[in-house]
Amino acid sequence: MNKDRLIFDGNEKQVFSTDDPNMVIFRYKDVTTAYHGVKRARFAGKGALNNEISALLLGYLNENGVETHFVQKIGEREQLCRKIEIIPLEVVFHNRIAGSLAAKLGVEDGFKPANTILDLCYNNDELGDPLINRDQAAGLGLASYLELDVMYDIVRRSGKLLTDLFGKAGIELVDAKFEFGRAADTGAIIISDEISPDTCRLWDLETGERLDKDRFRLDLGDMVESYGIVLEKLKNVFDID
Repeated sequence: MNKDRLIFDGNEKQVFSTDDPNMVIFRYKDVTTAYHGVKRARFAGKGALNNEISALLLGYLNENGVETHFVQKIGEREQLCRKIEIIPLEVVFHNRIAGSLAAKLGVEDGFKPANTILDLCYNNDELGDPLINRDQAAGLGLASYLELDVMYDIVRRSGKLLTDLFGKAGIELVDAKFEFGRAADTGAIIISDEISPDTCRLWDLETGERLDKDRFRLDLGDMVESYGIVLEKLKNVFDID
């Protein structure tokens, strides 16, 4: 598979076309951003860690019947992925209420609700990724009601799989953001972005230590070291040396 031209250059990833019209190559950067790009820094080794963590998690979902764009890891920072038509929506899975949602709802950070909460957001940086309801999403032509049902089902199944997996690794999955696209080869709705400490809140089950991007958001330090801890804990579960 040959890497062709750069087709997307984002804050934290690049996407390249290939000689297969249904495949692209994702390249993870060492850049980290927060608050819709307002806060930005570079951390050596961060891209390689996210590439490896996301490859493990997306591969795990594929193996358990949840379709994602991930095909295989092809380098320290790169992975081969299925090409998609972007659906500009995010579904956020919450086992706890944390971060900006806790502030909006006036509850303590880390509040444990009686249920699992799913939030639908309009993936639009200029608008600040606002919450959006199903009728608004359908009315704007972002996705059909049937596609929204599929997305919600995928998130419920993925959230349960990842919660259990992280639990085995001694990590609590507090929340996770999922993005979607329509696969170029089949048209199916599939997960179409990374799953990593950049897109999940991950707390150590024993100590409560934050092992995710909040270390950067909240100036807690040792972000790359924490991502490395996540990777090593996952490797232990998968029995990878």
